[in-house]
Amino acid sequence: MEFNAATIAGFLKGEIVGDPEIKVNTIAKIEEGHSGALSFLANPKYEHYIYTTKSSIVLVNRGFVPTSKVEATLIRVENAYESFAALLQLVDQARPRKKGIHSTAVIEPTAIVGRDVYIGPYVYVGDNCFIGDECSLYPSVYLGDNTKIGKKCTLNPGVKIYHDCVLGDNCVIHAGTVVGSDGFGFAPQSDNEFMKIPQVGNVIIEDNVEIGANVAIDRATMGSTVIRKGVKLDNLIQIGHNVEIGENTVMAGQTGVAGSSKIGKNCMFGGQVGIAGHLRIADGTKIGAQSGIPGDVKKENTVLLGYPAIDYKNFFRSSIIFRNLPELKRKIDELEKLVLLLKKE
Repeated sequence: MEFNAATIAGFLKGEIVGDPEIKVNTIAKIEEGHSGALSFLANPKYEHYIYTTKSSIVLVNRGFVPTSKVEATLIRVENAYESFAALLQLVDQARPRKKGIHSTAVIEPTAIVGRDVYIGPYVYVGDNCFIGDECSLYPSVYLGDNTKIGKKCTLNPGVKIYHDCVLGDNCVIHAGTVVGSDGFGFAPQSDNEFMKIPQVGNVIIEDNVEIGANVAIDRATMGSTVIRKGVKLDNLIQIGHNVEIGENTVMAGQTGVAGSSKIGKNCMFGGQVGIAGHLRIADGTKIGAQSGIPGDVKKENTVLLGYPAIDYKNFFRSSIIFRNLPELKRKIDELEKLVLLLKKE
């Protein structure tokens, strides 16, 4: 698809500096720009590229003031990064969407399938399932009995959703993810063996949730594991049974949340964060990568790092001490030798 600067500026409510008729048909990083490409500049450390980029159009923040001549046509917007993301969404939505039901798909007679859906090869849809309008189920998706899928959801290849689970509208689940597998429930017995505790709950995923590839979300022992609206989960995340994740919380890859923990809304977790079981994490909590949370976080908008995680300012102070430990150890050894010499004298 091809757009000129005037059309893009109109869509983004931006201001053009340069040629309003110049056209673009692709996107590129500002440092890799070429004729016919659109780029953006949001991070000041990349500013030097704007003076050499070959991109035809560059989105910039309204406050940007160039210090040299810029060959590209600029479109000034309130937030260049957000505007670029909006353009990507526009391009993505313009792509033709597959429709129809493949001959190898198996749909049980009691299932209800909405309008304008795509159900690809070797998909299985169980008894009493409901699939909303304009959903796309790519090859080898599995929907267990009584599963409900809202409107305009996309389930990518190999997604497995066990029985009785519920998805809201506009959800995207990427390849290989499993929703509703059994929670990790085993009761120790007197003979040192473990008895499996049946997991009779389900998983509820609300509207506008996106879940990455190879994520596992366990069904509740009783009740529901709940992923609230707007949550974004990266690849390779484990969500335990009876967990609740609050609205618009985001988690990076390899994060693990143990059973029955409740995560607040608007939280941000870096990669490989670990949350122990039965905890409460306050709204707005931010946790740095590889941090471990062994206890409740009660104060909202707290920023934590390390294990056990502590306030990020204290973590940075502690890390300075940690880096200096070898030198401190050497000085202590020298002082001990000096004390021994003084005692002998």
